[in-house]
Amino acid sequence: MTESILGVGSRVKHPQMGKGVIVQVRSDAYEIGFVDFGVRQIKRDFVGLEVIEAVETPSDLLTYEKMEKSLIRVLHRFSDIQETVPLGQKWSGGKMILFPGDKSLKEKEVPIETFFHKIVMVRDRVRVMEQRINASNLTDEEKVDLEQYITRIYGSLTTFNVLFKNKDDQFIGERGKE
Repeated sequence: MTESILGVGSRVKHPQMGKGVIVQVRSDAYEIGFVDFGVRQIKRDFVGLEVIEAVETPSDLLTYEKMEKSLIRVLHRFSDIQETVPLGQKWSGGKMILFPGDKSLKEKEVPIETFFHKIVMVRDRVRVMEQRINASNLTDEEKVDLEQYITRIYGSLTTFNVLFKNKDDQFIGERGKE
């Protein structure tokens, strides 16, 4: 199959389901209507999908994919909605114990999940602050100055990267920026 994105109305042939028509284009899949199988989602990179007749998607047409990306941008920019960030499996059910220097005081136990949630909240709020700075009416020089502080904040938080399951969720400081 070609790498170009087929538009709604394109006719295709699936090796098991036969001929069908694309009724919706998603970010990673096509929704295709088949006579005997109904509407099914087929990955856009599925090798066995044969194009019978391609229809281009008009460039000014609001597709599901464009709408989805726009909505995600708006939600990230104007809300405190948090994505679910998984804790590294080796830490699940664990606890963090803080021992005070003063032996007369009792140690403090905190479930690692609670501590991790707080770290993720800090990360997400710093990201929102960064987005608001970039969208503000500050001068470019002022924005760059504040961005340097944010980068240093991320750098200070890299100690906690060991808690994250996925590398993409981790903090990146100055050395990680190109």
